[in-house]
Amino acid sequence: MKISIRRSRRAAIAVALGSVLALTATACGDDGSGTGSDKGAEGSGKGKIVFWDNNGGVRTDIWKEVIADFEKANPDIKVEYVGIASTEYQSKVDTAIQGGGLPDVGGVGAAMIASIAAQNALEPLDDRLSKSSLNGKLNEDMVKSLKAAGGRDDTLYSIPTSANNGVLYYRTDLFKKAGLDAPTTWDKFYDAANKLTKANKNEFGYTIRGGAGSIAQALDAMYGQSGITSFWDASGEKTTVNDVKNVAGLEKYAALYKKVTPAADLNNDFTKMVAQWDSGTIGMLNHNLGSYQDHVKALGVDKFRGIPQPTGPGGKRVQVSNPVDGLGLFKASKNKEAAWKFIEFATSHEESSKFNESAGQVPANTDAAKDAWISKAEPTKLAADALSDGSTSIVQLPYYLPDWGTISKSDNEPNFQKVLLGKMSAKDFLDTLAEQLNKAQAEWKEQKS
Repeated sequence: MKISIRRSRRAAIAVALGSVLALTATACGDDGSGTGSDKGAEGSGKGKIVFWDNNGGVRTDIWKEVIADFEKANPDIKVEYVGIASTEYQSKVDTAIQGGGLPDVGGVGAAMIASIAAQNALEPLDDRLSKSSLNGKLNEDMVKSLKAAGGRDDTLYSIPTSANNGVLYYRTDLFKKAGLDAPTTWDKFYDAANKLTKANKNEFGYTIRGGAGSIAQALDAMYGQSGITSFWDASGEKTTVNDVKNVAGLEKYAALYKKVTPAADLNNDFTKMVAQWDSGTIGMLNHNLGSYQDHVKALGVDKFRGIPQPTGPGGKRVQVSNPVDGLGLFKASKNKEAAWKFIEFATSHEESSKFNESAGQVPANTDAAKDAWISKAEPTKLAADALSDGSTSIVQLPYYLPDWGTISKSDNEPNFQKVLLGKMSAKDFLDTLAEQLNKAQAEWKEQKS
């Protein structure tokens, strides 16, 4: 099977065609050309700009607060907010690139930069950042992560807003009642998952993500157990996803389904999974910092904790990279000056702190990362410590591959469900994934050379 940029684009267009039409009617710069190569214009720095939120519904309220602050500070600029669910965002952007109607500004995280940049739809931001008050105020590792994810000559296409680290949430009340230790190791995790399950009482030890977004979570569990710290072998041409240790890790993890998890997990994306955990009696949940405030609202701060992923033998913690999120300036914008003002404002100290406290994530703005709320939000503090104290090895996912989104979603999420149902072996699943990744890597290297 040939993996290509065109293939990714066609797949996204087929999914999004029709549903994007309502959005394009309100978006900026719709002059009928509808191509990613539209150069746009700097504009007057005043008037209306359109902002697409890549996590609409989840982050709508806090983004509207940031927009209100911006409009108060910039009365000559109005921001039109369009919230798009994270599961639909990539396809809507791809379709808008082809058909016209891109926004001025949009959420552009590490997982999608390469695909959008390959279609020539994003404005390079290195020069703008170098002349900005933000210069020197953004976490260097997050900036480097977004540059690497772009896959095009170390160019910056998105200004980082936050890092969203993986977290193992567990119900402290249920653990205490059962006399269990915190699930700080994989052995303790599996032990707790089994001992907390009483299916006849609708009590389960764990909730597993089987719907949209399942692949990254499965990879996290695999590499966390295997201890393998690189996504590619020494040659840089073959992926390690189907290493025998990873296969063993996935077999053990997938075997949890319906044994210690609800049957509904097969189709649960993160919103359904989080809601299920918050409202039920499930012992553990793997998600990220983004759902922390949801748990606080549902459970209070005394019934749960959020800790870094479990450690393996020898106390070694390995986790896959959780994509850095950011804001991109679309090349087709006819008011880039105003759009850039919004990006600067949204990632400034005060607004970055406000946004990330609400989201429960690690701020990209280094001044915001020093604010007092960080130490009060335990999962955020522990995540920040784990990423900086040398206790954690990060397996960098290949976000730079233009087809990464397609491979890790539409191509393999259905196959992972087959693994959960016992209709496909973990080895066959990972061998198929490895074949696709190796071809994509080879093609990317050929294009780059």
